[in-house]
Amino acid sequence: MSDPAATGPLSDLVVIEMGTLIAGPFCGQILGDFGAEVIKIEDPKTGDPMRQWGRSLPKGLSPWWPVIGRNKKSVGLDLRTPEGQEIARALIAKADVVIENFRPGAMEKWGLSYESLAAENPRLIMARVSGFGQTGPYSQRAGYGLIGEAMGGLRYVTGEPDRPPARAGISIGDSLAAMHAVMGITMALHHRERTGRGQVIDAALYESVLAVMENLVTEYDLTGYVRERSGSILPGIAPSNAYPCAGGEMILIGGNGDTVFARLAEAMGRPDLKADPKFVDHASRGRNQTELDDIIAAWTRGWALADLLKLLEVKGVPASRVYRAPDMLEDPQFAARDAIVSTEHPVFGTIRMQNAFPKLSATPGQVRWPGPALGEHTEAVLRERAGCSVERLQALRAKGVI
Repeated sequence: MSDPAATGPLSDLVVIEMGTLIAGPFCGQILGDFGAEVIKIEDPKTGDPMRQWGRSLPKGLSPWWPVIGRNKKSVGLDLRTPEGQEIARALIAKADVVIENFRPGAMEKWGLSYESLAAENPRLIMARVSGFGQTGPYSQRAGYGLIGEAMGGLRYVTGEPDRPPARAGISIGDSLAAMHAVMGITMALHHRERTGRGQVIDAALYESVLAVMENLVTEYDLTGYVRERSGSILPGIAPSNAYPCAGGEMILIGGNGDTVFARLAEAMGRPDLKADPKFVDHASRGRNQTELDDIIAAWTRGWALADLLKLLEVKGVPASRVYRAPDMLEDPQFAARDAIVSTEHPVFGTIRMQNAFPKLSATPGQVRWPGPALGEHTEAVLRERAGCSVERLQALRAKGVI
């Protein structure tokens, strides 16, 4: 596979990714998107389970792997063997960052503790992603993303009030942990620039979810109010909901600000609403949220979605269709900003996926190649970065280490 020159802001970094599934690998994906050389160490026999995850497996391969494995080099290496651990240490000795999301203690069991690695490479930054963090009474528990979402408070407030807690439809807890790990890495890089020394980033899934829970804890602490599930609305924020259109389609309208609500009322042909004591200001609309939503829904039902979107755009009222993948691929805003890009896959051919975000004006990220085949870069990386001879590579392969 070709290796286009990386030009992103992290193109001077070497990252060793030792995680599996989503939380660790999405962290590596983001770093690779912005130019880092990400060397992914995988079990040489099975690889990352993400290679086989997904609802469907076209041509026997997961559509998920080309995305989360993109811009990475795959090295098949058995970390449970002394030889594999020795090679990992050699790779890490010349690296800037290590990402791992094993259960706390696994790295230490393999002789790859941060202390021992930093003794050889004091500039090393290690991002450790786990369910509950590296310390505390829960640290040894198994923790997937849904557990972090539950403990961090997200699951309880997601869904309809008369139904069990719902999930977001994606593995948001894992992704939030990965993004917090990336934040920690960039902060640690800044600190290393000043001091010359690396450090450990301890990113827990439940804390990464907790970080985005707004004032949930503080509101309870001050008032005793426990935020509950509220379906498609936020209580007291109105109008801000999904409303029905003709033909069974839905439109999202956000008109809760006073000036925006005034424009919505004009668009509805109901200028009286903005002077109605029940809807005259933010607090009033919040108290009468259900009645207001019913009035708006009765109006939107008489409109085709496309026509209503045009009207609200002209009137300056925030509104949107509920996008699905087909809508994204056809939308001019996505196209104008290259939000979705194409890349070549050796089995699938041309495939489309989301671009690298956010956009940087001078050093943007890019999708250079999709997720590689298992062990595609093993020999090249181990020759170049671990000093392995052809003879040693042959011996390691014969023993199943690579």
